[in-house]
Amino acid sequence: MNAFELREPDWNAIEPARLTAQPKLQGNVLVLPTQFGDISVTISQFGLRLNAGTTHDEQFKILTTTPSEYPLTLSKNNNDYSVSGGEYRLEFYSDPFHFKLYKNDELVQQSATDGHFVRQHRLPPLAKTDNGWILSLELNYDEAVYGLGEKWGKLDKRGQLIRSYNHDALGVNAEKSYKNTPYAWSPEGWNLFVHTAAPVTHGVGYALWSQRAYVCLVEDEALDVFLYQEQTPAQSINRYCELTGFAPVPPQWSFGVILSKAYYKDADELLSVAREVRAKNMPCDVITLDGRAWQDTDTRFAFEWDPTRYADPKPVLDELKAMDFKICVWEYPMISVNNPLFAKAAENGWLIKDKRTGKAYQYEWDLSPFGEVLTPLPESGILDFTHPDAYEYWLESHKPLFELGVDMIKADFGEQLEDDNMISHSGDSGIRLHNVYSMLYNRCVFEAAEKYCKTGPFLFSRSAWTGSQRFPAQWGGDPQADWQGLAASIRGSLAWGMSGGPFFATDIGGFYKDTRDAELYVRWAQASVFSAHMRLHGIGPREPWSYTEQASDAVFAALKLRYQLIPYLQTCAEQAQQTGLPIQRAMALAFPDDVLAHGFDQQFMCGEKLLVVPCVVPNGKVKFYLPQGNWIRFPDKQVYEGSKYYEHTLALEEMAIFVREGDSLMLGPEVQHTEQDMSQLTAWPK
Repeated sequence: MNAFELREPDWNAIEPARLTAQPKLQGNVLVLPTQFGDISVTISQFGLRLNAGTTHDEQFKILTTTPSEYPLTLSKNNNDYSVSGGEYRLEFYSDPFHFKLYKNDELVQQSATDGHFVRQHRLPPLAKTDNGWILSLELNYDEAVYGLGEKWGKLDKRGQLIRSYNHDALGVNAEKSYKNTPYAWSPEGWNLFVHTAAPVTHGVGYALWSQRAYVCLVEDEALDVFLYQEQTPAQSINRYCELTGFAPVPPQWSFGVILSKAYYKDADELLSVAREVRAKNMPCDVITLDGRAWQDTDTRFAFEWDPTRYADPKPVLDELKAMDFKICVWEYPMISVNNPLFAKAAENGWLIKDKRTGKAYQYEWDLSPFGEVLTPLPESGILDFTHPDAYEYWLESHKPLFELGVDMIKADFGEQLEDDNMISHSGDSGIRLHNVYSMLYNRCVFEAAEKYCKTGPFLFSRSAWTGSQRFPAQWGGDPQADWQGLAASIRGSLAWGMSGGPFFATDIGGFYKDTRDAELYVRWAQASVFSAHMRLHGIGPREPWSYTEQASDAVFAALKLRYQLIPYLQTCAEQAQQTGLPIQRAMALAFPDDVLAHGFDQQFMCGEKLLVVPCVVPNGKVKFYLPQGNWIRFPDKQVYEGSKYYEHTLALEEMAIFVREGDSLMLGPEVQHTEQDMSQLTAWPK
């Protein structure tokens, strides 16, 4: 094999795959013998599938559907071959192996045509190196590419180097992100999905590699790639979700306001804030006990309340319930070496092991990011969700929490498998299990909520992989509390939505640090009214009255509107369950035929009817584009002509929201929480 240099590969030194014998049909599978072993080709409703090597990824259940393989017809013309199945036809060539994929006789994708003076392909169309498999695909000169999970930069990934690898990103400022999936799509209609638990690196027209090619490095011994075509981006995402799963509809109360901070230090502070929320008639459904709020940091996590603050948590939770609050508690899949549970779990084989010693791996935290605000964490074991007994133990350990009155779990972290000395019950190394670990963790906690939560399953997960959309919802990690943090958080939510994840939330006001920027807080709250879920959270208080009076009034108005929109948001969620479409839809997804709209990647559609222009800079200036047709501004009913660019300056309490002329919006009543009667709906505009 040849080594692969990430920065600027020596493409001359990488041997491309070539056919070493005649291809042959075995049932519905075409087998291509190469110097790297056999490559199997199948065609199904999910298009072309290239498969090489063996894995046990099926045990992770990343896929929810088994493709229905079509019968194949193989023909040969000199050194060229053609195989057909259903609507698809693959033309391929032997030395080097390269291909063209057609659907209904229209070209879908092909091996990259980036050529060389002395050979047809400067980049290997397909190759296996010491670092993994390389697949090179064609990009048209002006073609955009979307997807690849939660990313903070431009939604169009053209020109970027993206690694599908989950990180505790410590912000929203770089390529690193918490939620990744190796799924990309183009408005031209093609879709690429790599079915793997392993990291995948994507050079999407990345200039150091090739500005005219999509080079995909699958960092694994095995290769399993789907390549298909759909007419619209919406149909593309629907097909992806048919393969990897649709999200269920979250409970109604989850669309209400979630109040949190890092953190309420004891029961007295928690109850004081809850009473004040109700006394001030602030719309709110959920109150959160974040990490240190209910666990002792030195001994967490062990499903036990800190006895120094919660000797008996039941009266506290009962009082919150009496005030019509749902209750969220925090967890992570780590067990402190200082807790007796660590020894028990290690003895039972429930923790990720250190292959050097055969004992439970003891994870040492990098304490440099914790600073003065975040508490340093003890060495910890990592629960092994590939171990059936460990999985069952973790699931069942949630039962007492739900019986006590907990309604929602904040499933934090899940990015800590980052060492090849780690070994799981499944036999996977830490690096190979790293990404899919978060999905297994999400699934376990969601299944616990399905089984035991009386008010319906719902969680907030930070880390996610392909398939995690089945266990809603996700939130966007720890953004910096500044304007760039707001803008990047919006892009992250839209990017996750373009990657099959329909439900997303951000930390309103920013997580770090407590800047007390009242204008930023207002604009973040106003933007979040139109996200799938809405949480006030960060270091320092996030109650509206903790800011200026003017800011408090503006946020109260936004929260009231949020509750009026809950019936509409529920309809959007039901649509997401059927289609995979996110509640927040980027312009390239919502208006694929309006190319001028695609560059406005801060504005978005909330469902099908609301066009939202968040304010992401100080002093209220917004720049936006309205697509074709007339648009009515909400709520003042001013009519705007479409296919035009606008600039406005908004007063602090103002929002830029538009509804297509001819559409109507059903608004619910003004309520403080979802336990109140929400059945009376009013049409807007009347």
